[in-house]
Amino acid sequence: MSSLQGESMHRNSFLVGVAALGVLLLAGCAPTYPKCDSDENCKEHNEVCVQGQCRECATDQNCKAGFVCTKNACVPKPECTDDASCGAGRKCDNGKCAAKSCAQDNDCGPNARCTNNVCVANSCATNDDCRTGETCQAGMCVKGAAATTACDWSPVHFAFDKSNLDEKARSQLDAMAACIKKSSFKQITIEGNCDDRGTEEYNLHLSIRRAAAAKKYLVDLGVPASLLQTVGYGKLRPAVQGQTEEAWASNRRDEFVAK
Repeated sequence: MSSLQGESMHRNSFLVGVAALGVLLLAGCAPTYPKCDSDENCKEHNEVCVQGQCRECATDQNCKAGFVCTKNACVPKPECTDDASCGAGRKCDNGKCAAKSCAQDNDCGPNARCTNNVCVANSCATNDDCRTGETCQAGMCVKGAAATTACDWSPVHFAFDKSNLDEKARSQLDAMAACIKKSSFKQITIEGNCDDRGTEEYNLHLSIRRAAAAKKYLVDLGVPASLLQTVGYGKLRPAVQGQTEEAWASNRRDEFVAK
């Protein structure tokens, strides 16, 4: 082999070695942040690799609880995504539920109504929570005329000089309370009365106690106290004239006037 050939082989071997070293160096050099080849390149910054760039997130799973991934950034999870997720009478406005403005009930959709130009849920606990001409049924106000003739308003009677309710009186009031709670009365007046024996002052106080006893019993059964008014007439308003046991028994009573 000539000296010229040996020098050429030496040069070629050197070039091959330099090329191989360059390849190794390039292979072991990590991309400069925020560029990346894998999530490992972004780990130091608590990020993930998305299309060659380190970003805060790629999916919701990369975000902490209560946050979602939007455009590769973790943002607070929105309260809503559409009106349906906000409930009756409300709308989804930029991810938050807000009341709808309205002019009439029809603007509010199902299970909602327009109150003071704002949609609110149609809900109630008693008839007092509803508008005139409505009744509270299954937690919702329903249109319908007050059933003023549906209840049995028969007088409740008392024993002589007593204001406590006997078994028959309690049974009457049980049925009355059930009827009242299904109706839309705005006011019920309980009128206490006595027979004509005794002084006018004593009978006035006795009649007031009789009316109060019926009111307390009805309230204990769930009738709103605000619905019930009481008044005592003493012996001034007899139902039956006469000085007999039958007449006196008829006059010892509570009467009920519903509106």
